[in-house]
Amino acid sequence: MNYVNQLEFAKELDQSDPLKSFRTKFYIPEKDGKDVIYFCGNSLGLQPENVDEFVNRELRKWRDFAVEGHFTEPYPWVDYHKFGRTVLAELVGAEENEVVAFNSLTVNLHLMLASFYQPEGVRNKIIIESGAFPSDHFAVTSHMKIKGVDPAMSLVEVAVPEDGYLSTAEIIDAINDHKNELALVLLPGIQYYTGQFFRIREITRAAHDVGAFVGFDLAHAIGNVPVSLHDDDVDFAVWCSYKYLNSGPGNVGGGFIHQKHNNDPSFPRLAGWWGQDETIRFKMENNFQPTKGIDGWMLSNINALSTSAHLAALEIFKEAGMENLRKKSITLTGYLEFLLKDSSFAPNLKILTPGSADERGCQLSLYFLKNGRNVYDFLTHNGVMLDWREPNVMRAAPAPLYNTFEDVFRFVKLCEKAHDQLG
Repeated sequence: MNYVNQLEFAKELDQSDPLKSFRTKFYIPEKDGKDVIYFCGNSLGLQPENVDEFVNRELRKWRDFAVEGHFTEPYPWVDYHKFGRTVLAELVGAEENEVVAFNSLTVNLHLMLASFYQPEGVRNKIIIESGAFPSDHFAVTSHMKIKGVDPAMSLVEVAVPEDGYLSTAEIIDAINDHKNELALVLLPGIQYYTGQFFRIREITRAAHDVGAFVGFDLAHAIGNVPVSLHDDDVDFAVWCSYKYLNSGPGNVGGGFIHQKHNNDPSFPRLAGWWGQDETIRFKMENNFQPTKGIDGWMLSNINALSTSAHLAALEIFKEAGMENLRKKSITLTGYLEFLLKDSSFAPNLKILTPGSADERGCQLSLYFLKNGRNVYDFLTHNGVMLDWREPNVMRAAPAPLYNTFEDVFRFVKLCEKAHDQLG
């Protein structure tokens, strides 16, 4: 597309946007009586308007039926983890028995590590990227220590270059360099700081070629970019639902385990009552027989009240369609990149996120060579919500469900105003 740095052009794009009506399905925060420019969906998605309906339905059921709500239609609580599974499977490119909403992201990562990190002799190393999100680093090193493996010797952190771009070739080189000692590769689908979308299929193939398992943290990928976990032969993945999935602060996480593993009752796992074969679960026998699929990794019944908000959000994704969202996202973020490069402050700006659309999602990570924090403070004071990551990066993430091309245009103009005032 040939972009134009004019407000009228942005408004024309909004008028022709087939997804424009979806903005009305969300509550947009206001400042001084005007909608804010909300570019923080990579941290917390906006509240869908249908959440009240979904949550109140379960509150009424609890009020009217109490414990019998576990078996009362619609959406009996005993099966609550099964609802929304079809949409989740579509979002991550999986079979339905490979995905489930449960627990939280880091809890699920611990469950996956308990299953997929099985060091044997010298094959005890784990590859992550340097600067990994702290909870991923903490989870990995804690499992290594529990199993008697020294992270100082066996945790391989692939160095992210100064420009922020970690190539697939560099990752594969690291895999091959440690091929005889490698047990697991754990990487994000999208790196939270730089916004880089890793090439999942190529990395997975390389890890499997040397006999290692591979898993992905999709916190910044699910609902943002299309992935194909089943066809790419990924062993496991985990995610949260409160970012691009718009399911509410701290809401339920989710996980994927490829069916080549999840139908094996002997596959190592931490067991819980809700993972027991549901046909015998209520017999209360202390003989664990895992139910088939990823449900065999569940520990407890799901929180119906909070998960109802998750189901409300998934209804919107079902209606919009990930293919449509991705198409708009590429254009929307492309317009943001164009305007930034065409701006008066372009010489003071470095975009850490890759320029290729197939190597990023919504987010652009903006590194200001000077006055970065002051620009951020100016923006937040003037009705922009985005986040700051040390040491000097603003993450701007226009989400296609509720952000507009006019949002993008106004954001860049405010950046120019800030830069002009700060000098």
